Amino acid sequence: MFDSIASRYELVNKLMTFGLDARWRRRAVIDLRLAANSVVLDVAAGTGDFTRELSRQGHRAIATDLSYGMLQAGRAMPERVQADASSLPFRAAAFDGITCGYALRNFTDLAATFAEMARVTRPGGRLSLLEVAEPRSGLWKAGFRFWFRRAVPFIGSLLSDRAAYHYLPQSTAYLPSAPEIVRMLNDSGFRAVNHRRVMGGLSQQFIGTRAS
Repeated sequence: MFDSIASRYELVNKLMTFGLDARWRRRAVIDLRLAANSVVLDVAAGTGDFTRELSRQGHRAIATDLSYGMLQAGRAMPERVQADASSLPFRAAAFDGITCGYALRNFTDLAATFAEMARVTRPGGRLSLLEVAEPRSGLWKAGFRFWFRRAVPFIGSLLSDRAAYHYLPQSTAYLPSAPEIVRMLNDSGFRAVNHRRVMGGLSQQFIGTRAS
């Protein structure tokens, strides 16, 4: 499915978020609080939005994704590895940081994926994850539901693959609650895990530090 939408993936993302996703990724990389030239693994990198932001902020970014089509369609991604996130082909403690953007709900074994993220992150290394969220109440919630459940599938159908963009809003059903994700990250070996809602709850971020 992801191979089939790779060529227009970034275009549809920008339309879906009105370009705000770039701002959220920029902040997520800043929140890693890593020294320049740190080596960061971008898990489920897709076509490389997060990977390129890491490079812009002075890090060495390695992109990995299960979808070969996504990696092939990416640009300015000199180091990319096709791999299953629940079985990463990297040595332990190889990375100073981990990023992942809007993919948690797509992993078939989230606990194993978090365990692998922890395994390949050095002690004291940092994690910064972004995922979709839903505003809790009011006009934000009503507007989000209309946009995400109706407008996004319609736009995706026009510009890309109908089935894929009908799957997108449905996929949130596979996403554990924020407290559960925090617990899972703690269990995998990350500490001081914080969760914050972004822009009224349109998005959410998880930040943590690999335990020593």
